[in-house]
Amino acid sequence: MRCAVLGDPISHSLSPTLHRAGYVAAGLDWTYEAVRVPSGSLPDFLGRGDRWRGLSLTMPLKREVLPLGDEVSERARLAGAANTVVIEDGRLLLDNTDLPGAVAAVRERYAGPVDTVTILGAGATAASIGLASCELGARRVRVASRDRGRASQTLVAIGSHVSGPDVVWSDLGEVPGHGVAGDVVVSTIPAVAQDEPLVAACSDVSLVFEALYEPWPTPLASAAAARGQALVGGLDLLVHQAALQFELFTSRAAPLAAMRAAGEAALSTRVEG
Repeated sequence: MRCAVLGDPISHSLSPTLHRAGYVAAGLDWTYEAVRVPSGSLPDFLGRGDRWRGLSLTMPLKREVLPLGDEVSERARLAGAANTVVIEDGRLLLDNTDLPGAVAAVRERYAGPVDTVTILGAGATAASIGLASCELGARRVRVASRDRGRASQTLVAIGSHVSGPDVVWSDLGEVPGHGVAGDVVVSTIPAVAQDEPLVAACSDVSLVFEALYEPWPTPLASAAAARGQALVGGLDLLVHQAALQFELFTSRAAPLAAMRAAGEAALSTRVEG
């Protein structure tokens, strides 16, 4: 069976490492590739007739894929994004494992309350983690980004959660001046955007959720570790969502420990290099 991760850029992706380790641990003679698919070219890629079992999607394809699905899961529809395509009898079944993966990643590292959450950034990953926060009990979600118009889809997605959270937008540039209050801060922004004033503004929350895994540690992750704040990293999210994809692709329980160990080893090599 053939599987792959699609996106642009894609060469940095750890998904092949995780999934291949899972196949080895499960005794499956499957393959998993990384394929560069730029924005706008996904329909052509899917129309080639290549025989795939499962596809993982990253930037910028998570939202572009939705109109192409034959079936769309409720959580993918709610998030307005799908990171998973299962292909059965030529039909595209879309799902979102970022959402439950984020829930699992948080509860693995943090047992405290999730009531008030601030999310830095407003893309597809922000929407999924925002919804995951609502699953964990968040009643107030603040989305901070540079452009309110571009954040609208994420605001609507989070606000559509059945719990009816209070969702507000604020300018990312104003966060250092106002600070970050509440239980959790989630960062989906690039490491280069995490300047000292922004990092300092996140000092009072109990949990820092850094969605990036490379470069690692980011300035926000380093500061959280130094302060003793609970920290969920991008690898935590990647492993848990990949394990759920593994199960959707193979119909087998995922060897989570083997997948995590492979990811940690690969990241360690990159840091050392």
